[in-house]
Amino acid sequence: MVARPASFSVAELKTHPSRSQITHLACEEGWSFIAEWIGVPLSHILNVVGILPHARYVVYFSIEPGWWDSVDMADALHPQTLVTYGMNGGDLPVGNGGPLRLRVPRQLGYKNVKYITRLTVTDDLKRFGAGLGSASPEGGYAWYAGI
Repeated sequence: MVARPASFSVAELKTHPSRSQITHLACEEGWSFIAEWIGVPLSHILNVVGILPHARYVVYFSIEPGWWDSVDMADALHPQTLVTYGMNGGDLPVGNGGPLRLRVPRQLGYKNVKYITRLTVTDDLKRFGAGLGSASPEGGYAWYAGI
């Protein structure tokens, strides 16, 4: 549900306006850490591709088989939601989700999917997986994981 579908390499993403933020990543399993995240605001990418007015969600997919998630447009367009490629002044390490990770600071860790390969803008989550909005509810977690 975009006017101008596009594909971006990591190098191309690094040419877009970037943002740096120091935020807390809280995991539902009890661990947490604070890091500096560097990346392109998801809102910028959505503006570049031209989201259509009736779009309601962004679905994002990992290279890890079966791992995907989604956020509503309020979180997708929030200024802190980043497609990150850097952490603590360097490239995003593979162990932390590099080369690309979606960083959604207003939600618990499992919404911050590692190894992002693809984004899809949609008005309906029923077409994805079991239709619950992400792999997380399929495993017993809530779709909305706001903190």
